[in-house]
Amino acid sequence: MRALPFDDPGTADHRSPGRFLWWLARGQWHTLALGMFFGVIWMSSQAVLPALIGRAIDRGVADRDSSALLMWTGLLFVVGLVQAASGIVRHRFAVTNWLTTAYRTVQLVTRQSVRLGGSLPRQVSTGEVVAIGTSDLSHLGQVMDVSARFAGAVVSFVLVAVILLQTSTTLGLVVLLGVPTLVLLIGPLLAPLQRRSTHQRHLMGELSNTATDIVSGLRVLRGIGGEQVFHARYARQSQATRRAGVQVARLQSLLDALQVLLPGVFVVVVVWLGARYAVAGRISPGELVAFYGYAAFLMIPLRTATEYANKLIRGLVSARRVCRVLALEPESGPPAQAAPSPPPGSDLVDERSGLRVPAGRLVAVVSEQPDESAALADRIGLCDADHDAGVRLGGVPLVALSREEVRRRVVVSHTGSVLFSGRLGERLDVSGHGDVERALLTASAQDVLDALPERLDTLVAERGRSFSGGQRQRLVLARALALDPEVLVLVEPTSAVDAHTEARIAQRLRPHRAGRTTVVTSSSPLVLAAVDEVAFLVDGRVVATGTHAALLERSADYRRVVTREVAPAEVGR
Repeated sequence: MRALPFDDPGTADHRSPGRFLWWLARGQWHTLALGMFFGVIWMSSQAVLPALIGRAIDRGVADRDSSALLMWTGLLFVVGLVQAASGIVRHRFAVTNWLTTAYRTVQLVTRQSVRLGGSLPRQVSTGEVVAIGTSDLSHLGQVMDVSARFAGAVVSFVLVAVILLQTSTTLGLVVLLGVPTLVLLIGPLLAPLQRRSTHQRHLMGELSNTATDIVSGLRVLRGIGGEQVFHARYARQSQATRRAGVQVARLQSLLDALQVLLPGVFVVVVVWLGARYAVAGRISPGELVAFYGYAAFLMIPLRTATEYANKLIRGLVSARRVCRVLALEPESGPPAQAAPSPPPGSDLVDERSGLRVPAGRLVAVVSEQPDESAALADRIGLCDADHDAGVRLGGVPLVALSREEVRRRVVVSHTGSVLFSGRLGERLDVSGHGDVERALLTASAQDVLDALPERLDTLVAERGRSFSGGQRQRLVLARALALDPEVLVLVEPTSAVDAHTEARIAQRLRPHRAGRTTVVTSSSPLVLAAVDEVAFLVDGRVVATGTHAALLERSADYRRVVTREVAPAEVGR
């Protein structure tokens, strides 16, 4: 298949939902074509059944010809078998098309999420992304699902029209013109349905975002007694979403009712005309039965056409949401021309804060405000929206390097990082060639591994929720150590472990990272005593550097932060 712009989320024009649906169809045209082929056979088989029944009545029953009756009955049986077989295959391809569309969309959005990195939650709400993974995938898949039946509906309608025109021009024209007229009568409902569906989809995204915020901040809400406030907010938003859903359901129910009423009236008209023609001798009894069968059968193509229009509208609404995410750009784009790579073992410098980390050294950053040191870590790894050319590796600005090289050489691991679900060994060794056992030893996480019945083959639950906070933190540290990058930045890596475990990690970290550059943000004396150098950060600037012992002696502010002393100005309060 020829590569289309959507294969690269960073260069595609994602403003057209129709173009996105076309791209999805192009990417799976083999299964779509086969689904349509068997859909045409399946519905065409149904279309010729009334003609076969009419012939059996006229030439077998009316003429009292047993051999003719047997022949037409046998042919009817064969066509029935073809219809059943093609229907099974068509359904299999329909499910395949649904799943292919859903998974390709997941892959595309996931790749875009990886490309955006930390800028994704700042540009789009979590609920919006969650809604894409729930309702939007279904709507996009349903468009491809119904395509096979829609192709069969179009071909079978043409086939029936030809047969009817050959039998009776008047009745043929009634059927040929009546079915499109019924579709046109339903058409005015589709535009309002699209508007209401778009509004409901927007409210569902906001509701999902609110629910995500409540779940993630449940402990904080309980601590400040804010459950009732957020419960009331969620209740209001859910009721608004429900009302929007009711508005969509009203139009949808009217559309469904018309799909039954209008074809029913149409069948009555065709049967009435056919009965008059049969009484007048213009058509035979078998042809009358065939006309009735055609009129009843044409309800299926009509419903399929309206169903296709309905699902296409919902698919366009969902495609617009997906395109909105795919159109997002990273807050820091790649350089126009990547600078030459600095040699391995280069010094790391952050000009904004004044932090200088010699190559191969283990440096700790201490700040009274943990957010300041965390922001510095994000800036070093180009993980925030406010980075500039101030961070240099070997004199080369990180922003001048390709993002792939920066991610390969500089790794930032936050204490809030999570574990994805899957096999534990694969989640710890993300590169595929890391020393997991050594990393677990350094992270003092061997007891976690020993407690698991299948050790590294154990399946990790979503977000690692089967582990305690301390266990999860040590496993996240082991994952970062197993990568063994040139520059590793650890943000509060021991904040959730006990003192004995923290001491073991601090003692093992330096030999594990020997010859590699490591930056640790922490105010723990156990960690600070084990590093090569400490940088004291105040208001985003490094105001003092030295060993932990030296800074304790000469800096009262540093001593107060590390030992948790009360400032003199606060004693009398």
